Amino acid sequence: QVELAESGGDVVQAGGSLRLSCVASGRTISSVVMGWFRQAPGKEREFVAAISWSGGNKDYVDTVKGRFTISRDNAKNTVYLQMNSLKPEDTAAYYCAASGQYFVTRRSSLYAYWGQGTQVTVSS
Repeated sequence: QVELAESGGDVVQAGGSLRLSCVASGRTISSVVMGWFRQAPGKEREFVAAISWSGGNKDYVDTVKGRFTISRDNAKNTVYLQMNSLKPEDTAAYYCAASGQYFVTRRSSLYAYWGQGTQVTVSS
């Protein structure tokens, strides 16, 4: 069993930056793919970014490429999402998730464990 806890969400002006953290407990996440998803009000949850267990492979949704960076520190059992040049359309609840897959994946159904989410609000 893995428990995930996100933090770092806040209210920020457009163009600003935030760093989200996701700390895992219960077992190590050093050998699993980790992902970030987000869900805006009235919309379906969508994939944002994923990172392989080694950090060597990363995937991003097109709308955040060049602005967001996913990273991990396996020694700290923590995954991060650095978000720069934030836009109002980035406003959402952000969730981290752990997958048992070997390769990075965008499919939410392949992520077995989910955090409770952290709210990011970008004002214009």
